[in-house]
Amino acid sequence: MRNESIRYLIVPGWQGSSEDHWQSHWQNSLPNSARVEQADWLTPRREDWVAALAEAIAVDSTPVILIAHSLGCITVAHWAATAPVQYLRQVRGALLVAPADVERPACAPALRNFAPIPTHLLPFPSQVVSSDNDSAVSAPRALELARNWGAEAGILSGAGHINVKSGHQRWEQGFAYLYRLQNRMEHHALRRA
Repeated sequence: MRNESIRYLIVPGWQGSSEDHWQSHWQNSLPNSARVEQADWLTPRREDWVAALAEAIAVDSTPVILIAHSLGCITVAHWAATAPVQYLRQVRGALLVAPADVERPACAPALRNFAPIPTHLLPFPSQVVSSDNDSAVSAPRALELARNWGAEAGILSGAGHINVKSGHQRWEQGFAYLYRLQNRMEHHALRRA
């Protein structure tokens, strides 16, 4: 795994990730990284977002690590539920940060077309990171999503939605979760070999 080239694919959530957002900082610091661009960041349509992710993965045959935030996490789950096997195999792992619960009663109407959230196991190692005071997802719900997806889970204390508004510009401590995911990916690859 350490010998193969990896592409980091940043998957922003609703309204995209601003220049100050940790995803933008990570994109600037991780080698061989790119961002999934959406045609409409403000009124997202599930089909369009999933298609944009599919295109970003398929554009290059290099193995990919997905780094998703909020609605981007739900987009990854929808993509994984319908993607062809050859593209699923291309994804080596996914870091899913602050997944937005689009089924919650207080969810913004613009996001409801992403419901229901897929409950299938993700076919690649994954790590969910959430917070105990995120208005977009409760800690028990984040743990339930992680369980459904077969992901490891980490719940941060008082971290909000893990975005600029909650004080997470560079979010250096998030790299520990990425490192942990990459270790799981290596173990997964060894088991398959």
